[in-house]
Amino acid sequence: MKKILFLILLLLLYACDSTVSIEVEENENAGIYADKVVLGSSLALEGHASYLGTQTLHGALAYLSYVNANGGVHGRTVEVVAYDDSYDPPKCLINTQKLIIEDKIFALFCYVGTPTTVEVLPLVTDARIPLLGMFTGADALRKPFSRYVINIRPSYYQETREAVRHMVEDLGIKKIAVFYQYDAFGFDGLTGTELAMKDYGLEPVARGSYTRGSLDVSEGVARIKDSGAEAVFMIGTSGPCIKFMNSLQREGISPVYYTVSFMGAREFARKLNFQDELIIMSQVVPPFADDNDLAESEASDYIRLLDKYYPEDSPSLVGLEGFFNARILVEGLQRSGRELSRNGFIKAIESMNKYEIAPGVTVSYGAMDHQGMDKVYFTRFRNGKFELISDWGLLKQRVTK
Repeated sequence: MKKILFLILLLLLYACDSTVSIEVEENENAGIYADKVVLGSSLALEGHASYLGTQTLHGALAYLSYVNANGGVHGRTVEVVAYDDSYDPPKCLINTQKLIIEDKIFALFCYVGTPTTVEVLPLVTDARIPLLGMFTGADALRKPFSRYVINIRPSYYQETREAVRHMVEDLGIKKIAVFYQYDAFGFDGLTGTELAMKDYGLEPVARGSYTRGSLDVSEGVARIKDSGAEAVFMIGTSGPCIKFMNSLQREGISPVYYTVSFMGAREFARKLNFQDELIIMSQVVPPFADDNDLAESEASDYIRLLDKYYPEDSPSLVGLEGFFNARILVEGLQRSGRELSRNGFIKAIESMNKYEIAPGVTVSYGAMDHQGMDKVYFTRFRNGKFELISDWGLLKQRVTK
């Protein structure tokens, strides 16, 4: 019991002070067995962010289940040990320490969230262990460059830069406020927005925030409601953002709303109860309609395998991203050959050049480029769901009415 308490205290100290270093045994063969390779994941499986965690994991496991049912990779099945962190950074840190030290996994996989994932970066460096496929566009996972961190999705800076461009150039909007979660995730979205606006000689007309895990949005509402904002960028989770929107609506304020992909389109749409507001969300994987011809959809394999292995789930863009994570993981393992090692796996990922993970969707990596995708898509809320925006001119007519 004393040993466990000491470990918890040490990890809490580490969570509060990033200068603390925990020595981790380096083992190129950790998690590699004759018949399987084992990866580890810490993500929200319970709590307010559980939809993002479960959908990311199920999307990945749908593809891995298919691979395992067909002989695995070089005769090895691919297994994932997953722990719940409830979107809590100290808990994520403890889970990751356990995965590396006790479970002796080969690589870290499918983490969800900026504050949680950023917290474990020192461990990733200390252990020299690959971290692949994170559901976050945090700049801290890209700069400074780390050869152990392998991103798949575009960054929040890319999402917000494209959003600002569309607002200014296509919709004629220059007065933008930012409502953000007061943590690493929110700061990243705020900074990305500010940098993008600076290119147009602009800055936010107001900034308001809320505390992660809280539904108290009063400070954000007070700062933004009288700002004259024509658009509000929301960098947060669905519950607080919806409460914020409801509060502005009661004040008779109806700006254009924009949010980054972390929100999760399907779950966000399910909770929205708005008729007239223009709500825009950027996406980092190709949006698909429920009635798409599956033979032609970029999501066809994902939808088919999700229905087979998780029939209770509805297809989502969050799940599709997890599915893409697994596609790249498996291709990296395949290219590594039977003599698998962590270093060899990273080199295998870096060898991918325009590798197709779905019809028309490719990823490319390099020795100093560990982000596979760069394209950002935009959707709008209409008829109870988010649909791909194909004509910004029509939206401008809506804004200028």
